[in-house]
Amino acid sequence: MEFEKVIESRRSYRALEKVEITENMIEQLVKAASLAPSCYNNQPWEFVFIRSKEKLEQLFDAYSKGNEWCKQASAVIVVISKKEDDCVIEQRMYYQFDTGMATSMLLLKATELGLVAHPIAGFNPAKVRAIINLPSDYEIITLLIIGKKSLDLSSLTKTWQIESEMHRPERKKIQEFFFIDNFGK
Repeated sequence: MEFEKVIESRRSYRALEKVEITENMIEQLVKAASLAPSCYNNQPWEFVFIRSKEKLEQLFDAYSKGNEWCKQASAVIVVISKKEDDCVIEQRMYYQFDTGMATSMLLLKATELGLVAHPIAGFNPAKVRAIINLPSDYEIITLLIIGKKSLDLSSLTKTWQIESEMHRPERKKIQEFFFIDNFGK
């Protein structure tokens, strides 16, 4: 798939169907993430891939209300990092930014592989931490809900969720976030 097509095709769908997440797919996703830039090449990101039925079911209790659709995930990737693993320059801590870039590469590779990789913020970090036995010095950045796009929208409970599945939500106009030489011009 051409890069522009990958970018245009990437969507955070909620209507998912099960798909086998193979070792080869995981290797491709991890390799894509590993090629992301980072401050001094520190590569502060780490990923925990959850595929077993037992662990996926344990996560059900960690999802926030409204994220019931996550129960259709074929896999969940827990994206983690810690401040000490990356640059801290004055008040700027790069670990979240760098981990975000690696996650973005992973999202694009998932799209190329025909998968949906939907990042969510609606989860209980303490419950996820306990499920994966994550040490306290790590921060959970996001969960990526992995599956295959489904045309069956019955798992979605809210009208806006159904609407956003059928039509890409409106994007900001470029003039709202892009400037040359000075902010706001």
